[in-house]
Amino acid sequence: MDRLAAMQVFVSVVDSGSQSAAAEQLDLSRPAVSRYLAELEAWAGARLLHRTTRKLSLTDAGQEMLPRCRQLLALSSEMQAAVAAPASVPRGLLRITASSSFGHAQLALAVADYVARYPEVAIDLLLLDRAVNLVDERIDLAIRITNELDPNLIARPLSVCRSVVCAAPAYLARQPAPRQVAELAHHNCLTHSYVGKSLWQFEQHGEATAVAVRGNLSANDATALMQATLAGLGVALLPSYLVAPRLQSGELVALLPDARPRDLRIYAIYTSRKHMPAALRTLLDFLAERFGAEPAWDRI
Repeated sequence: MDRLAAMQVFVSVVDSGSQSAAAEQLDLSRPAVSRYLAELEAWAGARLLHRTTRKLSLTDAGQEMLPRCRQLLALSSEMQAAVAAPASVPRGLLRITASSSFGHAQLALAVADYVARYPEVAIDLLLLDRAVNLVDERIDLAIRITNELDPNLIARPLSVCRSVVCAAPAYLARQPAPRQVAELAHHNCLTHSYVGKSLWQFEQHGEATAVAVRGNLSANDATALMQATLAGLGVALLPSYLVAPRLQSGELVALLPDARPRDLRIYAIYTSRKHMPAALRTLLDFLAERFGAEPAWDRI
């Protein structure tokens, strides 16, 4: 636990009168504020605040703790001022998470290039196909592909994630390619467990349309679906960041050129802008420039 940060949160909650106000003041998420308070109370071995739906008040232990926290924070500020220097070279450890498919296809190489530029930064890259709690799992940065953001977290747009309906030539040799979106209902559609599992959404001729799909394989990883598609098992809706080279080589064939699958956004998610370390700040800038509004994989 960062005890100074926890003390700053405690003091801010007391001064502002609520956890929500403290979160806004410190530019933290509300869950992060709650986590800091809980960890400070666990370290102190006593409850510091009485929490009710109407107000917060100090316990006896909180009354004892508050002035000492103020003293330590003041001393910390004095020490920082005494050794203040120009912005330092990025250094330290960053814990980053992303989906397995995006991590393997795009993020790992980007991170390698970043570390080559800033060799004093170490990266712990966690590729997981599940939602990660940034506070509980001590994650500095999550790369998420979604159109539904958690309002408790801070999101920086990095790029766009487009998708392609595609199949292998071997599958198309057995089944005529669909000419209309509705015809997908008659194909063996390989689906993602969390994204469009039973309903694929498109924009066609300026209007939204959707089709219910089904098939004999579902997976929580886009790379696994791509491998099954390459094997000729069926039709899949796959991200262009993953399949662009396969489309270029002819191993996969793009279908329904007049129907555009719904775009998703690629975001960098983190918990606070306050006192952002140089490593995280420079990594965010690096990834935003690297991926861009029109990502390189869509220009292949």
